[in-house]
Amino acid sequence: MTINTERRNFIAAAGVAAASATVLGINQAAAETNQQTGARAMSYQAKPMPFDPKSINGISEKILVSHYENNYVGAVKRLNAIGTQLAELDFAKAPNFVINGLKREELIAANSMILHEVYFDGLGGAGKPSSALAEAIARDFGSLERWRTEFAAMGKAEGGGSGWVILAYSPRDKRLVNQWAADHTTTLAGGRPVLVLDMYEHAYHMDFGAAAARYVDIYMEAIRWDNAARLYEQYSKEA
Repeated sequence: MTINTERRNFIAAAGVAAASATVLGINQAAAETNQQTGARAMSYQAKPMPFDPKSINGISEKILVSHYENNYVGAVKRLNAIGTQLAELDFAKAPNFVINGLKREELIAANSMILHEVYFDGLGGAGKPSSALAEAIARDFGSLERWRTEFAAMGKAEGGGSGWVILAYSPRDKRLVNQWAADHTTTLAGGRPVLVLDMYEHAYHMDFGAAAARYVDIYMEAIRWDNAARLYEQYSKEA
């Protein structure tokens, strides 16, 4: 893990800890009022890893397990903790910075959970997309090969930083788009992720160091298309 990544993680953790400490004090002072609101937090459960972490060619079991446990399962736990804090929060009395901080962290944790689920569900294969998805990709990008080139180039452009590359279905435009996201909060409004590439350093640095482009090449050969096809079929029918 690089110094920049450690610094980002430290700053994020410090912000959550500060907001949490303040919230706990507010909650204790207004416990009786909060009990009367009847607000209940949603409880999320982490999905099991959908493949054997030893089975992905080119990506080590060590980094896949670390990625899953620390970043995905960690996001689920964080989302549950934040949800509990929000359910107990007296919004009429809470300071603005506490509300802003917790709601921002809620969005980050929720999107991290969702995108990591699509990321892991999209790994573990080396085949081709189903006929319906392949036709949609060819329709919207010109060809499957042109989509691959664009998707991989976007991932390599984010190397050394952080973010996501997302193949998403836009119900508004009724088409597939490759979406760039710098973090967990920049996603297409109304978009439905079909396939995602995690370009945060936690996804590749342990195996590849600064060679993010090599990780992207490995990922492109490890895509499990049946999950993407299932999601595309589901989302295109919603439109």
